[in-house]
Amino acid sequence: MSLLVVGSLAFDSIETPSGKRENELGGSAVYFSLAASAYGPVRLVGPVGDDFPLSITSGWKARGIDAEGLEVVKGGLTFRWSGRYTGDMNAAETLKTDLNVLGTFQPKVPASFRDSEFVFLANTHPATQASVLSQVAKPKFVLVDTMNFWIESARTALLHLLRRVDGLLLNDGEARMLAAETNLIAAGKAILEMGPKWVIVKKGEHGSFLFSREHFYALPAYPAERVVDPTGAGDTFAGGLMGSLARDGVVDLASLKRAMLHGTVTASFTVEKFGTASIAAVNSAAAEARYREFLKFVSP
Repeated sequence: MSLLVVGSLAFDSIETPSGKRENELGGSAVYFSLAASAYGPVRLVGPVGDDFPLSITSGWKARGIDAEGLEVVKGGLTFRWSGRYTGDMNAAETLKTDLNVLGTFQPKVPASFRDSEFVFLANTHPATQASVLSQVAKPKFVLVDTMNFWIESARTALLHLLRRVDGLLLNDGEARMLAAETNLIAAGKAILEMGPKWVIVKKGEHGSFLFSREHFYALPAYPAERVVDPTGAGDTFAGGLMGSLARDGVVDLASLKRAMLHGTVTASFTVEKFGTASIAAVNSAAAEARYREFLKFVSP
């Protein structure tokens, strides 16, 4: 089934204990699409400046990523982010953010994308995410990502959006902040009362947690031997998860548990190298092989 992502494209400068890289290709829509394309076609919407080399998209086409929704802003510059990871690398220290064209981005979903059945609204202002929903005809499943900045600065808009979507993706600190609860279980239950049917909480190296009104489900992280760069891990988790759901065409407890396994697998590839280098090389066979390996790890 058709899968749409609306989010950012970026150039990242990254420092980790493994080294430094400048101007790595990144952005939520890029990481998501590369991961999801291991499961099926992806439709991408996002802004870039005319400093963005469009030759990159030829490789995306070969992976089944449709970039018709790529908006090239004449005279504009692509979003740039610089960050540093230290210690356990569970969180990045942002050194510099230049929103550039992302700062004025108003998503325009192409007519050919408006029948998308599965939709991922990557992290941005809740009002911008809501504008995408108004352009999609009748999605079967909508998952929205958010962050602490929007929880604090655009709470009213976010709460309104949560009544319109099927699922919310956020990390454990953000879940506690949104719910005003210190206990994660209490936070998950409180967020469900805000509207979404499903709440998926990312816990970094400690895995992820699924909340629904009937069931809870906890999943450990993939046992990676070495983490080089965590940038984009959350977005590739979302890509594997949504790619799996769109491929199967079903959204229920069983399919979401399975999708979380796939999301964990795609995230595990991402952290092995800087930027998108690792996830860009993953095909369906590689993803399936690691999924089978991971199943052995989590099964009793």
